Amino acid sequence: MHMTSRFVRYAVVCSIAAAVATMQAHAAAPPIHHPVAAIQDTETTAQRDARMAWWRDARFGMFIHWGLYAVPAGFWQGKPVHGIGEWIMNTGKIPVADYKKFSAQFDPTQFDAHTWVSLAKAAGMKYIVITAKHHDGFAMYASKADAFNIVDATPFKHDPLRDLADEARRQGLKFGLYYSQVQDWTAPGGAAIGGHWDKAQDGDFAQYLHTKAIPQLKELLANYHPDVLWFDTPTDAMTPQLASEIVALLDRYPQLIWNNRLGGGYQGDTQTPEQYIPPQGFPGEDWEVCMTINDTWGYKSNDAHFKSTKMLLQNLVDIASKGGNYLLNVGPDARGVIPAPEAERLQAIGHWLDVNGESIYDTSATPFADAHGSYSPTEKDENGKPRWIPTWNWRATRRPGKVYVHLLEWPGASFHVADADIHATGAYLLADPHHTPLKLTQDGKQLNVQLPAKPLDSIDTVLVIQTKS
Repeated sequence: MHMTSRFVRYAVVCSIAAAVATMQAHAAAPPIHHPVAAIQDTETTAQRDARMAWWRDARFGMFIHWGLYAVPAGFWQGKPVHGIGEWIMNTGKIPVADYKKFSAQFDPTQFDAHTWVSLAKAAGMKYIVITAKHHDGFAMYASKADAFNIVDATPFKHDPLRDLADEARRQGLKFGLYYSQVQDWTAPGGAAIGGHWDKAQDGDFAQYLHTKAIPQLKELLANYHPDVLWFDTPTDAMTPQLASEIVALLDRYPQLIWNNRLGGGYQGDTQTPEQYIPPQGFPGEDWEVCMTINDTWGYKSNDAHFKSTKMLLQNLVDIASKGGNYLLNVGPDARGVIPAPEAERLQAIGHWLDVNGESIYDTSATPFADAHGSYSPTEKDENGKPRWIPTWNWRATRRPGKVYVHLLEWPGASFHVADADIHATGAYLLADPHHTPLKLTQDGKQLNVQLPAKPLDSIDTVLVIQTKS
């Protein structure tokens, strides 16, 4: 498991090192005897396959980081605060009482659930995961467990999660919730990576868990019926025994999918590489890359470093070619508006998927051995290991009877692969409405397909190779 990438660009990287080590230790540890068995401990392979089926088919989802941090939007006392938007309270060491005052300014009257869900659907996304409570402790729904929430503490006095849950299901998308179960910078006893900076934060972690976190999780599960629950930043405070109390609650919802960030030794369902794509993915496991469109998760008014549509689409293809999902984030502002550059890129991806979606959804990893990159002999990554340098020539996905070759760079007159451990029977371009047959020759594992002079799509033209199986 990896979670350092979100913070690598920022000064908080040092303060989270201990939590990262804890998460990595949990991920690397052999199976242990859990105080309470999770569903992953007891279900059969067939049961797991059935439970995970929709998620594996989906391949593409929308992450939404939206909360009180959208009000300061990266600024405190008139000055920009370095780092990511939703961490402004921690990074800026804002006192609890001062941070809570932002709630009086949070009135997102332009929020419209139909607009948000319609954008996700237009982008070709199959599920949504939104922050129900981030590390600042502010709940984005009507919580009876704690009054620091969008209904009780703001002039908006409306529950956006209710609208989004209903609208997602109306439009046929699955609905998921992010919940910061360990960190809470405004509740006494809640953890704060890097340490507390305000005496108002002091208290007992177990008491916080029993009086706020678990009661709020009960509310979310009972009232919003999420398909996915997304935990974050576990620390050693989340002991196996405390984690088991949450697992006992999760076990009441046998179709729920939850990730590997609960803590306490529980592995969950999904690996969660953050802000990077693993060179080989996680073969044989369910995994999901979460990534920002710019440099921040929560809204920052001065972050205009948006990735190009080409880069985002190539990421989606790369992840799908390794058998993973792509959870791509948007960070709405305090008005309730998803920034236009983010919406524009999602719509462009959706246009491509309208034509080429069958090469992404319900597909499995490439049948070819080409690694599409290599480890640098000189460059190191943030963990001090050789940096993976990908090549962006092509990728492949497959389903029974078809292999989809994503031509990210046009190879010229033909596409050739030397390790085609498939039995090819025909070929055509997916974007060609007539599916005009292309000349194909195969000699053992040597496969060659003749191509037209120009690509049909400037970012990714998909070559379909028909196979016997």
